Amino acid sequence: MTELEIKQMIEQGISCQSIEINGDGNHFEAIVVSEQFDGKRPVARQQMVYATLQDKISSGELHALSLKTITPAEAANRG
Repeated sequence: MTELEIKQMIEQGISCQSIEINGDGNHFEAIVVSEQFDGKRPVARQQMVYATLQDKISSGELHALSLKTITPAEAANRG
């Protein structure tokens, strides 16, 4: 999988303000910023993202993804 493919799949399932994905073709890291995460615990946020990629995870096409899931307010406080 490519970074672009992962980004597109996440965008299809979650309304995101931004998605940053880095990887080497086997291992990926993603920072996903979405208002939909507001009020949700970190595990629930990650489950939302993993659900958008479930087919690729199940098939083994995507097997290593590290996630950081934050709200726009949390993103603003990071900077």
